[in-house]
Amino acid sequence: MTTVQATMAGIVLRVLAQPGQRVEAGQDVVVLESMKMEIPIPAEQAGVVVEVLVNEGDFVNEGDDLVRLED
Repeated sequence: MTTVQATMAGIVLRVLAQPGQRVEAGQDVVVLESMKMEIPIPAEQAGVVVEVLVNEGDFVNEGDDLVRLED
């Protein structure tokens, strides 16, 4: 199991992945707003989304878990 983590602090603008969905490496799974910029957060590897740990509007810190993937 792998986890997609926030690369910087910000507010979750959009959650692009849903449990059960297969994502490919490099596919955006969450979009953050940080310093008035939209920052897409991609999956580092392919997998199936097991759990989405954030909701739109949530504030996250750098390193917080966003999405869990199963290989």
